[in-house]
Amino acid sequence: MTQGTMRLGAFFYATGHHVAGWRHPSSEADGGINLDRYVSWAKRAEAAKFDLIFLEDGTGIRDADLRSSERTARSTHFEPVTLLSALAAVTSRIGLVATTSTSFNEPYNVARRFASLDHLSGGRAGWNLVTSATDLEAANFGNDKIARHADRYERAEEFVDVVLGLWNTWDDDAVVIDKASGQFSKPDGFRPLDHKGKHFEVRGPLNISRTPQGQPVLVQAGSSGPGKDLAARTAEIVFTANQTLAEAVEFTRDLKGRMARFGRSPDDLKVMPGLFPVVGRTESEARDKFEALQALIDPVVGLALLSRMVGHDLSGFDPEGPVPELPATEGAKSRQQLMLDLARREGLSLRQLYLRIAGARGHSQIVGTPAQIVDEMEARFRAGGADGFNIMPPTLPGGLDDFIELVLPELRRRGLFRTEYEGTTLRSHLGSRPPATGRSAKSLA
Repeated sequence: MTQGTMRLGAFFYATGHHVAGWRHPSSEADGGINLDRYVSWAKRAEAAKFDLIFLEDGTGIRDADLRSSERTARSTHFEPVTLLSALAAVTSRIGLVATTSTSFNEPYNVARRFASLDHLSGGRAGWNLVTSATDLEAANFGNDKIARHADRYERAEEFVDVVLGLWNTWDDDAVVIDKASGQFSKPDGFRPLDHKGKHFEVRGPLNISRTPQGQPVLVQAGSSGPGKDLAARTAEIVFTANQTLAEAVEFTRDLKGRMARFGRSPDDLKVMPGLFPVVGRTESEARDKFEALQALIDPVVGLALLSRMVGHDLSGFDPEGPVPELPATEGAKSRQQLMLDLARREGLSLRQLYLRIAGARGHSQIVGTPAQIVDEMEARFRAGGADGFNIMPPTLPGGLDDFIELVLPELRRRGLFRTEYEGTTLRSHLGSRPPATGRSAKSLA
């Protein structure tokens, strides 16, 4: 575990992470489809020296019952790479990480899209690799059911190999632009990939040259066994959800312990669990803020959120009754298990469980003063359970402003977070080793 300062992501979820956040007076409720809002939030996060902006994504509306989608602000939002391309033009240092699924895309398109973002931003791009997890997403691409978990990860393994290979079809110094000789790029400065695998056949090369970072930063969010293996082999950042300090330490130990098999050092990967902070100058003020949000939760929306988290429709069950025994999902297996473990550990009813996850969705939730929040962040950081955190503001911009104005000064007072950027690229913020370049990298992909 690298000690020193934490890494911090600003996780922008349209109108805030609380499921009822859009209804709160401090929320800009049209944020999901308003570029000016995102520009304002991005500039705030960059001025505060966050390592990165993170955007999640899905390939469709995720609620089967559109009554719940009609009562949230999350049914309309920008495609994230398109949005980050716009934000690249109004920021200069903060990293830009977008989620794109390997389930319903092709490697060539993804490689080109993120290489373009890395060029546009001067080396600040990151790809959060996920596999799609719901039948509703599959239905947008001609499929009745999502593929089996094992099959999705088998495809993802080959998908990332192809993307890495395409990024490495260009040498660092391939582009020479010699007008006098008529040579735009050096001889053999780029070459075909000629990948032939079970899922993909891709000739290459990529039609955009080597990027400022060499290649965009690879990010992953899976916490299952196959997800951890993929992250140990390829990822530079892992976003995860852990409820307790012990779980966080064990997750990080297990994940980083797998890296030696792939010739990697533990410091090549930063674990950044999600953190949902509700901040007050006093504990009472923080509690009042949280309860004000909880009071805005629509029961239909709350139950739909929980159904999505566990991968099963719960609308036919008594909300005041216990969480039923559920078969394993082919969707997000690790998140389903986290939900079920939480309900059983704390003896929660369905209603209590959806109230419990309405903000953090299974990530760590801290309601308290700046000192209380930093105490828990520092404990996890010092114990080896995190290299930093992906901050999930309850509302935007109010929750982001609270964290910047109240929590960051306490982190800096304890020497846990930077006061200035040390570099200009996302990889330099992370302190990661640069990837192998050109021909030598092809053997890694």
